[in-house]
Amino acid sequence: MPPRNILLCFDAFGTLFRPRQPIAQQYGEVARSLGLANIKNEDVNKSFKAAFKQESKQNPNYGKQNGLNAEKWWSRIIVNTFTPLIPAGQKLPEELVPKLLHRFWSKEGYVLYPDVLPLLQQLRKAHRYGNARVVVGVITNSDDRVPDILTSLGMKVSPLRFPVNQKLESRDEYDIDFAVMSYDVGFEKPDARMFEAGKTMLEAVIGGSIEDAKEWRKIYVGDEYAKDVVGAVEAGWNAVLVERDNDADRHGVKWLEGEPTKSLYEVFETEKAVGFCSLGRLAQWLPGGRRIEN
Repeated sequence: MPPRNILLCFDAFGTLFRPRQPIAQQYGEVARSLGLANIKNEDVNKSFKAAFKQESKQNPNYGKQNGLNAEKWWSRIIVNTFTPLIPAGQKLPEELVPKLLHRFWSKEGYVLYPDVLPLLQQLRKAHRYGNARVVVGVITNSDDRVPDILTSLGMKVSPLRFPVNQKLESRDEYDIDFAVMSYDVGFEKPDARMFEAGKTMLEAVIGGSIEDAKEWRKIYVGDEYAKDVVGAVEAGWNAVLVERDNDADRHGVKWLEGEPTKSLYEVFETEKAVGFCSLGRLAQWLPGGRRIEN
């Protein structure tokens, strides 16, 4: 039986990258650098959570339905985070919003987990020599900043994103072959339409039909059980839950901790979802597996 082609998709925030420091700390540092000396991180944290919750309710899915783009949506959160923390009548520094938008649109605000690139390189190499193909995508509840953030973090990201916006002219090898953001789909995980969008992008990458794409094994990797694991499994995919915090709830998912005795693909013959403590540990169960230090 020939090796089976793989569509491997990842969540972004919390799976591929994380904030360099806590968001409230970064917000507070920028605010204080602009003259808001009395701003405290703990106050920023509470106010940010309230502003984010309010904005998400008022303008869901990053403002998609109400015609807001990422810049406007996040600008509103920044303003609503800091306005309650300054005296009435005082204006926020003009540079506050632009500086924070820039920071969280790039590597200035985020850092790539160290096990991401080694995993992708290992998988590409193993499938190349095994005469099977792997396509790597990002499927994430986010606005359209994600490809720019990943590029800033040193990843080679294809311009293909949902909805299919161009033909794949280049045959270059990318770290990320396509991106699907909830802002563009109009729905958020765990909605199955997010995963259907991923299959649509697979068809665009391979230049094939729906029937061709059906033959591919589809695996989704994320750090949130309800959105990532449940959503993927209900959409007919296999799922991998990555919980980097060893004390986190594993939600009854089969956890693979020891040395692998078979490939992950063989495990998926009987399990719909499995869990790992890192992408480095996941790599051990994939073709070409070897220990990747975190």
